[in-house]
Amino acid sequence: MAYRNGTYIAFHADGNNIPGGKSDIDYYNMLCAWDANKNHDFKLVNSHEKTSSVRDNSKKETLRKSLLERLRNSKNMVLIIGETTRLDSDWVPFEIEKAIDEYGLPIIVAYTTYSGAIRKPDAFSELWPSALKKRIQNGSASAIHIPFKQAPLFDAIDQFSHDKLPIGGGMGIYSNEAYRQWNIA
Repeated sequence: MAYRNGTYIAFHADGNNIPGGKSDIDYYNMLCAWDANKNHDFKLVNSHEKTSSVRDNSKKETLRKSLLERLRNSKNMVLIIGETTRLDSDWVPFEIEKAIDEYGLPIIVAYTTYSGAIRKPDAFSELWPSALKKRIQNGSASAIHIPFKQAPLFDAIDQFSHDKLPIGGGMGIYSNEAYRQWNIA
């Protein structure tokens, strides 16, 4: 059995692996930079760093096997959702499907386009990849919806796992009190 302590981070790179290219990879890199900052107690166990690196030009089956190994070793998934995430037609849907259907991972849905408290996740449904939307609608997803901000991300990564799912099924949210503590309106 795999040791499931990692956080799997899914994002739509939009065919781009160059920071500053206005893709979700910029937010992935920001999350990694927050983790590298030694001025806080947070430590991210990044599932992408737990297996060997795979290049974009790797064979699809090699990449698939690597992604599955990373998911198998994860306790949760951060799904970075930007303006183009729903357009991904290969890896993001695959990652969501496997995370929920096979590994029972909670999804930490982090929206890059909104910085306020998320109180009604369904207001963001037009941004959801179809794989996530389907699983929220059929009740198989466990998710917490948050803005892409450091405090709620750190809390969700620390708090939720395959053994401790968010309350609310696929429509989980943080309380108004939690957002007040984080100074997020």
